[in-house]
Amino acid sequence: MDKNLSGEDNDDIDWDTEDELEIQEIQDTVFSSCTDLRTTGQHVVCCDGEASSSSVPFRSKFIQQFVVMGFPEESIAKAIKQNGENSDLVLDSLLTFKALDDSPEEQPSVSPPLEPSISSDDSASEYNENVLNNVYEEDSWSSDSDNYINTVKQRYLNDEGSSLSEKEKMLLFLANMGYPAEEASIAMDRCGPKASLPELVDFICAAQMSRAEDPYLLEDVKPNLKDILNDCGGYKKRKMYNELCKQKKQREISGEEPIRLPKSMIGFGIPTESVPRMVQRILPEKTIGPPYFYYENVALAPKGVWDTIKRHLYEIEPEFVDSKYFSATARKRGYLHNLPIENRFPLFPLPPRTIHEALPLSKRWWPSWDTRSKLNCLQTAIGSARLTDKIRKAVEKYDGEPPMEIQKYVLYHCKKWNLVWVGRNKVAPLEPDEVEMLLGFPKNHTRGGGISRTDRYKSLGNSFQVDTVAYHLSVLRDLFPNGINVLSLFSGIGGAEVALYRLGVPLSNVVSVEKSEVNRNIVRSWWEQTNQRGNLIHFDDVQLLSRDRLKKLIESLGGFDLVIGGSPCNNLAGSNRVSRDGLEGKESSLFFDYVRILDDVKSIMSRHR
Repeated sequence: MDKNLSGEDNDDIDWDTEDELEIQEIQDTVFSSCTDLRTTGQHVVCCDGEASSSSVPFRSKFIQQFVVMGFPEESIAKAIKQNGENSDLVLDSLLTFKALDDSPEEQPSVSPPLEPSISSDDSASEYNENVLNNVYEEDSWSSDSDNYINTVKQRYLNDEGSSLSEKEKMLLFLANMGYPAEEASIAMDRCGPKASLPELVDFICAAQMSRAEDPYLLEDVKPNLKDILNDCGGYKKRKMYNELCKQKKQREISGEEPIRLPKSMIGFGIPTESVPRMVQRILPEKTIGPPYFYYENVALAPKGVWDTIKRHLYEIEPEFVDSKYFSATARKRGYLHNLPIENRFPLFPLPPRTIHEALPLSKRWWPSWDTRSKLNCLQTAIGSARLTDKIRKAVEKYDGEPPMEIQKYVLYHCKKWNLVWVGRNKVAPLEPDEVEMLLGFPKNHTRGGGISRTDRYKSLGNSFQVDTVAYHLSVLRDLFPNGINVLSLFSGIGGAEVALYRLGVPLSNVVSVEKSEVNRNIVRSWWEQTNQRGNLIHFDDVQLLSRDRLKKLIESLGGFDLVIGGSPCNNLAGSNRVSRDGLEGKESSLFFDYVRILDDVKSIMSRHR
């Protein structure tokens, strides 16, 4: 096996954090101008030496109300300097001071700032793929959240909190109460900006109790349920807990083990294996043979999602594959299908497998301390010009290698946004035609839609990785030498059609169902440019593809040989912390239309036989 592809530890990229980081703008603690504030008596002295006087009346009624509550006068004066005589804000600051005093002092960490991105629709950003487990999953909160909390704490200590938003103050207070930063952040997103502290605590406790009852968690990672109830206490929380348990039991699969994602996602085999794997797969009898079906979605979905997918698709085991074994970029996906798995073959010529093979001009400018050989998962958004300019200014300050903290800062953003070196100390996002090449599409494929660069990134980010899908579909070439009839659901920019065409499988009839007019135009343009001789029939909504319409299509076309598609993952991707509702979400629930249509096709075709 290729040395660069054979192990999870060979690349320095954290492949488990590809699932889309939530994009938010926070203060740059590495390169921001000096804003450190120090108190000196009754004055506040800035770094530039300027001073402003601020006096607090001694033992006024306003101060006295906090003294009797047990707060030190020094802290009260400090809080008043920050917030003026606003009782709510002063009390909030005093509580935060107390939380900081009660917690062990931490060293400030260099937490890379998150830059705003260029994206036409962040909520639909399928591939902003950071694995942020939701409140029903195991506790595996990322170090990014801890770094963020440390940064907020340090800012508070440095400038007395004057620059902290209300959200940051509340997040800091919850974290110092002992709640995990990620749980606190999710609670604030779900409950809204006006939620009170008791409401947020109730939400977090209810989520913890739900996790304690989760049948998919191993016993050794379940929290002590009695302790949780004692900590949270109260009839209201017990009522919430009982309701959540009831909902969980309704979804529970009795006697089944949940699907566990493999560490090395090579599915039933990859073309770079020196010795092909011997895989025995037993399909249910009713799924053997045509019509074949192929379903794709993000591998790193919320807990239980792939169990539900498997249950609705005839209990077939999904095949989890990372596209880094097929190309120079990673993309973890699950594929559930009834295709044969013997005698597969890859597309030729083989695509570039490393960054320098794919982008040879970048090698000249690549610094030795950037050890990436693979790109991370391609997203629907790109890094901003402001970010790349900031990186350039940070690196060019040094004649040789920049300090370690600067290297970490730069590599963090290079990995997150797939930035590549295009000149001395200069990085840039990938161009659309480079993304097309990495995903296996022909050059200028998405220009056929006549759309902006931003929309091209979005369309590409929501597509198949063609080389990976083609490897699975390669078994169809010998089965359908005279042509194939395809029902392509959620077609996007035609990844399945391009894969079959590149494999040499004639496309007799393709019924493409795609909501986006832009994507439909791209597929139509590709169809015309490649001189396809078959028929392309477009529909714009899977929900309107009724049984009667399917019956007419089957009668006119002679049936379908392949039903392929990947329903939207908007409510599955890790970046969606607002509506990551699994298959019950508004967009991702369209999976059940895939199931409905597949069942109808199989039923209608069985009667015709």
